[in-house]
Amino acid sequence: MSENCFTPFQSSISDYPLPEKFTFPFYYDPHPLCLLASKELQRHIETQTEWEYDFGLEEEKPDVIIGKMFGVLVVQNEQNEIGYLSSFSGKLGDSSHYSKFVPPIIDVWEVDNFLNIGMEELNTINQEIKKLESLPEFVSCMNIMENDQLIAASQIEEQREKMRNSKKERKLIRQREKESNSPEDFEEINKELNQQSINGKKELKRLLEFWKDRSDQNKRKVDQIKTTIDELKLKRKNKSAGLQKKIFDQYRFLNQAGEVKSLLDIFKDKTPMGGTGECAAPKLLQYAFKFNMKPLAMAEFWWGQSPKSEIRKHRNFYPACIGKCKPLLSHMLEGIEMDENPLLKNPAEGKEIEIIFEDEHILVINKPAEFLSVPGRYIKDSVAQRMKEKFPNATGPLIVHRLDMSTSGIMLIAKSLEVHKFLQSQFIKRTIKKRYVALLEGIVNEKEGIVDLPLRTDWNERPKQLVCHESGKSAQTKWKVIERKNQQTRIHFFPITGRTHQLRVHAAHPLGLNLPIFGDDLYGTKSKRLCLHAEWIEFVHPISREVKSVTVEAEF
Repeated sequence: MSENCFTPFQSSISDYPLPEKFTFPFYYDPHPLCLLASKELQRHIETQTEWEYDFGLEEEKPDVIIGKMFGVLVVQNEQNEIGYLSSFSGKLGDSSHYSKFVPPIIDVWEVDNFLNIGMEELNTINQEIKKLESLPEFVSCMNIMENDQLIAASQIEEQREKMRNSKKERKLIRQREKESNSPEDFEEINKELNQQSINGKKELKRLLEFWKDRSDQNKRKVDQIKTTIDELKLKRKNKSAGLQKKIFDQYRFLNQAGEVKSLLDIFKDKTPMGGTGECAAPKLLQYAFKFNMKPLAMAEFWWGQSPKSEIRKHRNFYPACIGKCKPLLSHMLEGIEMDENPLLKNPAEGKEIEIIFEDEHILVINKPAEFLSVPGRYIKDSVAQRMKEKFPNATGPLIVHRLDMSTSGIMLIAKSLEVHKFLQSQFIKRTIKKRYVALLEGIVNEKEGIVDLPLRTDWNERPKQLVCHESGKSAQTKWKVIERKNQQTRIHFFPITGRTHQLRVHAAHPLGLNLPIFGDDLYGTKSKRLCLHAEWIEFVHPISREVKSVTVEAEF
């Protein structure tokens, strides 16, 4: 393939400084050249006539995910020209090939390709399984077995219940007859009662044997077909696994040194997720290395309607995904000097924790924004660490509850194990009252309401959260508008539950308020700070048992 995906900038870039280092792909502010390239690419998407794809921008379609991630890679080609490459994740419609966009790493759907052949073989096996499973004799026997199981269980339980009741009756008869009969007469009565017990057990045994024999007869009828079906399913499983392994081995990724690794080499003992290698970032880098271009900076943006689980805002920039892309990019960017990983920098450096209230039992503090509540994977400096240093003789945990690193505001600190248990029980029972204040990126028209969207961790993009109605945990937030000004809404949040990132997701999600909190780098647009603050709390003091209320106004 010729070098036809290199796009020169349409406007002059003489005033733009070149990046000193390559973009750290998992947390970044787009370089000005990436912003310019993205702007030009977005104009192309809006005006091109080569393909039609409904991104859901004119009319929301609630049951279809139709947005798409696009990427730009600013490069220097072999002629020392500065331009950019463009890509999109996965496919657009039924194709992965369009002018201006780099091709996929491999096209597994090419005509006469091994994947097509493999899928045809799997489809043939599926058809054979369906044919066997729909045989009238097989279906009839399976239905009879299913019905027999229900009838057998009912009759057997009915007999056991009858035996239990009879046993109780015999006990009462024995007690009554023993008192009113001679020993000889009672012995005859007792023999008869024992025989009733034996007869009940015989009837239970007869039922068990009858239904077992009937089940065995039906089972023999279906076993021959079922064995064939099971063999076909095992064949399908092995063929599918082999095909998947072959696909993974076909995906081979370059780096600037020309070293090639397959997905199997990169992920080693782990199984790559479906779609790995189809994201925009690896496609861009693969093309650049293949044609000896030097990568300078990269950015990815979302175009179109947001999915219904995760949050994607039209035109917003997003980092490369962790689950699929991090292992790939670790290989592809090896040896390239990158911007510093901001996640390794201590955000609390130079910041102090303000103490709002303190007695010998508790503290109420005002946590600054961008300050960890507890030690993280890389950064140990946190409220917990600072409190531990301040109160080295404290018994039990000091931290009663947490705030997100980016959220500022009130936290309760316990100085003893007993106090910690008492305060934490109030959180567990939801008797503690809390209020947050936030600024949203836009206008909320309603006055107040409740957002009820269940949440779970996005395992591919931790620590981000997803809305998930199948396996998410219940999450509810009451809200009330305070002020509308300068195309922003100042709002109070009253969390009913306390899930991770609950307020941020409930604000930004299309099924929530559909307006991100200002400065939200995960669910909205990054700014100087996240405008979310825990401003008020009401709780019962663990010793005096008095209701205590504390307010700390937000700095934004």
